[in-house]
Amino acid sequence: MANTTLITGANRGIGLALARLAAERGDWVLAAARRPGVAEALQALAREHANITVLNIDVTDPYEMAAVTEALGDTPIDLLICNAGQYVARGTIEDPEYTYDAWHTVMMTNVAGVFFTVRAFLPGLVAAPALKIAIVSSVMASSEQAPGGAYIYRASKAAATNLAIDLKAHEVAVGAYHPGWVRTDMGGPQADIEVEESARGLLERFAALSLETTGVFENYRGEAIPF
Repeated sequence: MANTTLITGANRGIGLALARLAAERGDWVLAAARRPGVAEALQALAREHANITVLNIDVTDPYEMAAVTEALGDTPIDLLICNAGQYVARGTIEDPEYTYDAWHTVMMTNVAGVFFTVRAFLPGLVAAPALKIAIVSSVMASSEQAPGGAYIYRASKAAATNLAIDLKAHEVAVGAYHPGWVRTDMGGPQADIEVEESARGLLERFAALSLETTGVFENYRGEAIPF
């Protein structure tokens, strides 16, 4: 029986690559995007793969997510990949881009969005045999990788890792993963690696996740990252 993998932020970049690779290995992929109607690459991918279902999910809207979970019913979810994220304001403390709206946007998406997503889909996770949540985080969440700047993004990526403590009681394994510096819209063209390399590495790490390793924070190559 094929595994069910739900991916948020699947409309582009790493999320889109994860959706394609998961579909190619035979998963039923629930590919979520905030505005799927304009996600042309995702729609094209879904036309190529019958085992991809596109969902309309804004991770900052728990009411919208409740409607999706109701529609899915008792569908078990083997792997939930929390990939949706925002990166706003990258400078030091003097940067005028650190506005209320910037903080609100990033924290609602990267922190509250993960929380709302996990809470909404937890019944489906508990009903599945694999019980895994993979949070696409960043090495920027590490206190040892904080040379200054990018305050909002660093804070948001550090916050989500706390879920592993609460969910162990539900026998749900949670891992946080740094995808590398990837050539995406967020990473920029000067980044180190292509999306394909990162996505393949991440899926291998997600497969290795278990209750014995829950709470892990590592990169796409399996190298541990200190908190």
